[in-house]
Parts: sequence; structure tokens; C-alpha cells
Amino acid sequence: MTMGTNAQRSRYNRDAVLSATPVRLLTMLYDRLLLDLNRAEAAQQRQDWQIASDNLLHAQAIVSELSTSLNVDAWDGGEGLFSLYTYVSTAMVSANTHRDSARTRECISLLEPLRLTWHEAAELLPAAPAPIARLSGELGIG
Repeated sequence: MTMGTNAQRSRYNRDAVLSATPVRLLTMLYDRLLLDLNRAEAAQQRQDWQIASDNLLHAQAIVSELSTSLNVDAWDGGEGLFSLYTYVSTAMVSANTHRDSARTRECISLLEPLRLTWHEAAELLPAAPAPIARLSGELGIG
């Protein structure tokens, strides 16, 4: 892959994130989270510990973002979801430090149904226009 192709892909991904609705951002985070976990599991099975660790660390960062952005008071299941994020985060650390693909698989099995549910919920919402960046220099992400 050429440097120009990497730059184009990076610019495309940045534009996709900046123009995404909050619901779309959530589904994008879950998609990447599961991609990272599946890559980590495959790397663990190959005993490619660096690739496994890199993917688990990125997955942990996503779960951290999901946890910190979660308003547990917004709905009855908020505290339960926060507890799940806490559990999965701890499990990913354990999977990484103990090189345990079974723990990685456990995280996948816990999070994949949520990913599917968020996608189903997103499809039920009416299409919303993409946010527009404000001229004041802010990115327009609220």
C-alpha cells in the first residue's frame, strides 16, 4: 500500500467519523471493538503476542470511551451496561497479560450481541442529517 493510499484512507475515515450521527458513531465504535477483539483472538491463537496486545489495548480504549460517555441515569439498564463494560475491560487486561484467548473469546461473546442490538436500534431510528461543523473552529461533535 502506498503512502498516498494510506493518507487517502485516513482522510476518508476521519471524514466518516466527523460526519457521522451520534448513533452511527456508536455503531462504528462497536464494529471496531469487535474487529479488534477478533484480530486479538486470531493473533493469540498464532502466538503473535504483539499484534494481540496492540488489538486488546485498542479495544480497551474503545470500552473506556464507551464507559466514560455512558449516562447511567438516562435509562434503567445504564448501570448494568456500565458494569458489563467494567467486567469486559478487566477481562481484556487479563486476556492480554495472561495471553488467554479464552478470555478474549468471552469478551467477544459478551459484546457481539450488544453490537447487533445497537445496529438494530440504529435502523429503527429515522434518518437524521449529519452534523455540520461550526465555523468557530469547533469540530461540530456534540
